[in-house]
Formats: sequence, C-alpha cells, structure tokens
Amino acid sequence: MTTQTILTSLEQYYDAVPRAGGARAEDFGPLTLFVQEGDAWAYYARPTLGGAEVSVADVQRVLARQRELKVPEAFEWVAENNPSLRASVEAAGLHVHAHPLMVLDTAEPLPPQPGAAEVLDADDPRLAAALTVPMLAFAARGTAVGEAGPAELAAATADPAVEVRRASIAAMIASGRTVMAAAERDGVVLCSGQYNPVGEVAEIVGVGTLPAARRQGLALAVTAALVTEALARGIRTVFLSAGDEDVARIYGRAGFRRVATALIAEPPAADGS
Repeated sequence: MTTQTILTSLEQYYDAVPRAGGARAEDFGPLTLFVQEGDAWAYYARPTLGGAEVSVADVQRVLARQRELKVPEAFEWVAENNPSLRASVEAAGLHVHAHPLMVLDTAEPLPPQPGAAEVLDADDPRLAAALTVPMLAFAARGTAVGEAGPAELAAATADPAVEVRRASIAAMIASGRTVMAAAERDGVVLCSGQYNPVGEVAEIVGVGTLPAARRQGLALAVTAALVTEALARGIRTVFLSAGDEDVARIYGRAGFRRVATALIAEPPAADGS
C-alpha cells in the first residue's frame, strides 16, 4: 500500500469516527465541526473531505461556534493532506502541536513484549483504573520515570467522575466501538490503551503508563495486545500518533513506520506554550 493510499484511507477514517460515535456534523464549507452530545468524547473540527483551501475567516467562524457550544476549541488534521491549514489556524491565534503519524508496517502480530497485557471486557473491574492511568500519564508527559504511582492512581480512580467515564467506555466496548487493553502487576493497572475501529482501519489511542512504572516496556506490551486483537478482527490498517520523536522511535522498533505528521491546534496554554 502506497503512502498516498494510506493517507487517503486515514482521511476517510478521521471523518468517519465521529459519525460512527453519534456526533453531529456541522458544515462550515471547507471545515466540518463534529459535536458530541452529553458526556461522551469531545470531538474536533477538521478539513471537509475534498474541501477547498481553509482561510483564517473559516477558522474563526468555527471557533465562534465552538465557543457558543462550549466545546473544546480544537482542530485536527494531517499536515501532508492539508499543508496550508497550519498558517490559517495560527493566524487565528491557535497553537499547533505536531505528532509523528505512524502505520504498522506488517500484517503480523507484534512479537511478545515484556509485561503481560490483556484485552478488557466491558464488565472488567479494572476498567476504571485503566481509564485513569493515561490521565496521570499525560499529566506528566515524557518517557522519564515520574512520581505518580499506585497511591495516586487509587486516589484519582475514587473521583466520582471516573464512574461516568467508565460507564461510557463500557458501553463503547460492548458495542464494538472501542477495544481497551491493560497491563497490571500485583493487582495494580500500570499501563493501558485503546483502539477505535472503523471498517478495516483502527487507530491506537491513549496508551499511557503510570509515571512511576515507566521504562519497563509496558506501553509496547499494551500496544502488542491491541494490535493482535485488531488483526484477529480483520483490521488491515493499524495506525497511531506518537507523542513525540522519542516515543516514535520506540514504536518504530515495534514495526510502526512514520508516514506523515498529525497536527492538533488548540488555544495557547496560560504560560504561552
């Protein structure tokens, strides 16, 4: 499969995922805003399939609508498919984050990885912890070993809001809209992640390791479990967006190949970053 064929397939996937999840698509010409009702996953605005060039005014119209709806002011797209969009969103005042976009370069399951990981059912009692681990992981980004460990995980999992998210993800697992895997040790979930399938394409998302348990190969163990499950279900294209170049090198050793750059635009942080 050529890189261009892959990128075309991913464009169709990005457009289809919110629709499959029940999001409402609002038409803004060269941009489409996906709006999810209730407490479900908040989606993004992105280029309309086959759309025209996106101007600063187009971005501003979508931003105004996002503010009106009180949804995240977020845009996501693939740099190589829409190379001029970055200038428009930056001119509208948004900050752009770049992430290596990688596709599994094999149809074979990944080799066994250190650390046991397994796919979770919708009623698995570990589901709440598995949802919480990536939140702690992404709050302390990077690959270095951090401070948050089992005690912090237990405290965060006790938050009543976690039960709302657990019920939502359990329904998604039961319906086949997502698959979650986790690695645990001594009864503590240390790493988890998901893949979201649409047709024969699946994106691996939210793979995060409890900061105190990093550098033990757990993220690759979870990724391997997800890949094995996806391929067994007939998925032909498995892809992911790596957090940064260091993370991309790790996934590269596991058989993923960089094909493009995923861009995410959002308002600048309070510190200007």
